[in-house]
Amino acid sequence: MALIVKKFGGSSVATPDKMRAIVQRVLKGKKPEDKIVIVVSAMGDTTDDLVALAKQITSKAYGREMDMLLTTGEQVSIALMAMAFQEAGQKAVSFTGAQAGIKTSDAFNKGRILALKPARIMKALEQDNIVVVAGFQGITGHGDITTLGRGGSDTTAVAIAGAIHADVCEIYTDVDGVYTSDPRVVPNARKIDQITYGEMLEMAKLGAGVMQPRAVEMGSRFGVPIYVRSTFSEDEGTMIQEDCSMEVKQYLIRGVASDKNVAKITVLGIPNKPGFAYRVFSELAEKNVDVDMIVQSVRYANEGVTDITFTIARTDLEEAESVFHALRTEMPVEDIIIDDKMAKVSVVGAGMAGHPGIAAGMFGVLSDNDINIEIISTSEISITCLIAEEVVDSAVKAIHQHFFDEED
Repeated sequence: MALIVKKFGGSSVATPDKMRAIVQRVLKGKKPEDKIVIVVSAMGDTTDDLVALAKQITSKAYGREMDMLLTTGEQVSIALMAMAFQEAGQKAVSFTGAQAGIKTSDAFNKGRILALKPARIMKALEQDNIVVVAGFQGITGHGDITTLGRGGSDTTAVAIAGAIHADVCEIYTDVDGVYTSDPRVVPNARKIDQITYGEMLEMAKLGAGVMQPRAVEMGSRFGVPIYVRSTFSEDEGTMIQEDCSMEVKQYLIRGVASDKNVAKITVLGIPNKPGFAYRVFSELAEKNVDVDMIVQSVRYANEGVTDITFTIARTDLEEAESVFHALRTEMPVEDIIIDDKMAKVSVVGAGMAGHPGIAAGMFGVLSDNDINIEIISTSEISITCLIAEEVVDSAVKAIHQHFFDEED
């Protein structure tokens, strides 16, 4: 018997015909004793359409009501998918995130899964149902519906797989695996057969949209192998797991990622005293604004002021600007400069540790292409450069060519 969680994204369930095709594929591969949970997103562009509908009412960010609105998309999908299985002669039952036992934090639009009690899922599986669960959503301890952010259905699927001790979590999408870079930017990008949790987490955090970072974190925490593959073909996909073959480990660079959802913030003239930087970042944290690259520079030792530059997601600018407005009135700040035309380009690979030539190679490529670096950040397995958005695609192509042509 195999216990399997399968997640299908919005493009995979965009029409009733596509849902019926998924049903046939699942039933064709199902052995009599297998227990299967299906996690689905909203159909096609439904989420975008609901956001656009809300914007016809208001330009303000009504977090709770927006989540109440957006979660209806997945509820349509689960009901139709369960009906499609029943029409094919397979018992099936649909659950919302709350009905599936998913408890989340109180952060609307960015909820984090705090607990998952799968008793109702397990009971339905024991009754020979295929269980269809709404991705992207959960419920707080106060009974409010929350969403998990873009790509949140991935996190739902991996969290359920961990909670029920599934053998594997299969993520079906419109691409046939994880690539060394975005194939839409780099046409000759290579599909990766195996990748570690750590490498995939870095790539996801740095802009590779094929997986939500929290989903990879969940997989690593619970030891759930994650198999990314295409809904529309039988091609082999990419396995994300802790251990990879020796052949895979020999690669210095696993991928080149980019992120255009970036804004650079510079706070000028903060007093160079304890507590002022804390004030800036603590208030951003209270608004659930994630801060990424940070650089602090003291102008002159005797001047007593410092400048802080950092990056946030461009989609968080509205929340951040409310913080900046308060800072201008409550702290001695000279100015706050916002540049929302920035992007990040990164190289990722566990094999790069101990190889200083990687950084020099990346910086050399950017220099050769007359691309200026504004901020650099590093981890043990990644190097990230902040550059202008207008040149990021060119940077990705050049860096990918440099590293991957060298491996041939």
